[in-house]
Amino acid sequence: MQTFEKTRQPKTYVTDETEQSKINKFIKLLELQFRENNRATLTSAAGEVVELPATLFDVLRQVAEALASGRGVSVIPQDMKLTTQQAAEFLGISRPTLIKLLESGAIPFETVGRHRRITLRDLLTYRDRFRLERRTALRQAARAGQEDGLLDLTADEMPPRS
Repeated sequence: MQTFEKTRQPKTYVTDETEQSKINKFIKLLELQFRENNRATLTSAAGEVVELPATLFDVLRQVAEALASGRGVSVIPQDMKLTTQQAAEFLGISRPTLIKLLESGAIPFETVGRHRRITLRDLLTYRDRFRLERRTALRQAARAGQEDGLLDLTADEMPPRS
């Protein structure tokens, strides 16, 4: 009998072609059930039916779609502490650039011995804030360009990317 362990360690899941095929069938069945009943359920081996909350359904569908397409999926708790190298890789920046962000106070961190540790939650908060600031700046620049006559088209008027 398989038991469920509560674990807070990160884990990466990768599938082979056989599993991908099974996961694709699972996705189709899950979505069919959702379309027919406007809800999704799981049934245990003992016959107990449990309705999936909408958030869990969405997570399950996204994970299943990624696995079915051959991409790996990592499950990491938000309170996990990352090294500066891991945090830099997560943000897609160099480690020295991350250190500058830490020292400027842009991202909270704690020191363990001589080493800095950053929680995933703080990285996500920084990333979301940075993206919002970048979008706002781009909109302002585009608006200024339109007002100055430098840009002829608005974003809605742009032709689709090919």
